[in-house]
Amino acid sequence: MLRFKIKYKFYATSLEGSRQIFTYTEIITDEYIEEYVNDELLDARENPLGMIPIVHIRNIAISGSPWGLSDIVDIIPLNREYNEKCTEISDIINYHAAPVTIITGAKASNLEKGARKVWGGLPKDANVFNLENGVDLNGPLAYLELIKRSMHELTGVPETALGQVQPISNTSGVALATTFQSMMSRYSLKQVNYTLGFRKINELVLRTLFLYEPETLRYNPDTEGVRTSDEQPMLLDPTDPTVYDITVDWPPPLPVDALVKLNEIQVKLSLGLESKRGALRDLGEMYPDAKMQEIYDEQLTEAKEDGALEYIRAQINGAIMRATGITPEGVEAPAPASAEGSASESAGPAGPLPGLPGLGGGKDSQSILNELVTLSKGTKLAQRRNPDADTD
Repeated sequence: MLRFKIKYKFYATSLEGSRQIFTYTEIITDEYIEEYVNDELLDARENPLGMIPIVHIRNIAISGSPWGLSDIVDIIPLNREYNEKCTEISDIINYHAAPVTIITGAKASNLEKGARKVWGGLPKDANVFNLENGVDLNGPLAYLELIKRSMHELTGVPETALGQVQPISNTSGVALATTFQSMMSRYSLKQVNYTLGFRKINELVLRTLFLYEPETLRYNPDTEGVRTSDEQPMLLDPTDPTVYDITVDWPPPLPVDALVKLNEIQVKLSLGLESKRGALRDLGEMYPDAKMQEIYDEQLTEAKEDGALEYIRAQINGAIMRATGITPEGVEAPAPASAEGSASESAGPAGPLPGLPGLGGGKDSQSILNELVTLSKGTKLAQRRNPDADTD
C-alpha cells in the first residue's frame, strides 16, 4: 500500500515564556488519513477521495530515478566557482583602487597626507611611489567567460535568451527554433512530463469539487459555457473516466508572426484542411466554442439591424412615391395596374403608415414627408434686426 508522510516542526511559546518544539506528522493513504503531534495520534479519518491528493512531476525523466533530474544540478559547482572568482577579482580591484603609498629614504611622520599637498625637502635618496596593479585581469576575465559559456551549454539556455544584444532582424520562426534548438529540445522533454502531471492535478481538483459540491455535476447554461452537441449529458457521472479526460494546451514558446499565421490559416480554410474552431485554437483562443457563439450572436444582431433598416427605407420610399409620384433613385417602379384592377388597388393603401421601428411610434406618412422636406430644403431662420441702428 502506498503511503505518503508529511512531517514538519513548529515552535510554541507558553505564557511562562518557555519554548517547546512540536513535530507534526500527517500520513495519507488511499484508505485513511492520520495526524500526529509528537507521535501522539491527534485525528484519524477515512480518505474521502480514495486516493492520495499529491502529484509528483519529474522535471526531466532519467533512468534509475523516480524523482527526475533538476535543471541546475550540473551547474551548481560551476556557479560556485564563478562566484568565487568574481569575489577574488573584486578584491584585487578594491585593493588597487586605494593604492598603498611606499616611501623609502624618508620618514612618513614628517609628510602631511591629503589632496593638494606638496612634499618638499626630501633627501636626495628618498623615493615615494604608489603600489601599482601588476595583475593582468584579462586572464581571469576570460576564465569567467569560459565558465559562463559552460553553464549555458549544460543548461541548454543560449546566451541570447538572457538578454545578450543581438542584431535586430525579421527572423522567421524556423530560424528562431534553430537558434534555440537546445532549449526547445528540453522544452519538449518537459512538456511530456508536465502534461501528465497537470492532467492528474486537474483530475484531483475535479474529484474534490464533485465530492463537496455535487450540484456542479449538473449542466448550468448560465455559468458552464456552451454545449457542443445535444449528445452531451446534462448530468455528469463522477465515476466515468471520460469526465477526467483533459487536454492540456501549450502555447507556442517562440514568438509567432500574426500575419504569417493568418495567411497560413486562410490557405488551410480555403482548401478545407482546417475548421474555424481549429483556426481559433491555432491563434491561441482558449475557448473556441464560446468565441464561435459570440461571433454567431453578433452576426445575428447585425442581420436583424440590417433588416430593420431595409424595412424603414422601404416604407419611406413608399411614402415618397405616394406623395409625389416620383420613384426614388435605386427603387424599382411599381408594375402598372391591370385592366381589371382599380386605381385605388394599384396605388396601394392611402391611409397613414403604422409606427415605424427606429423612428418612434405614431409617425404617419405626412409626418415622415414633412421631416423629409425639412431635411432636403432646410429651414428658414427668422431675420435678426438691430433696433438701435438707423433704419429707413
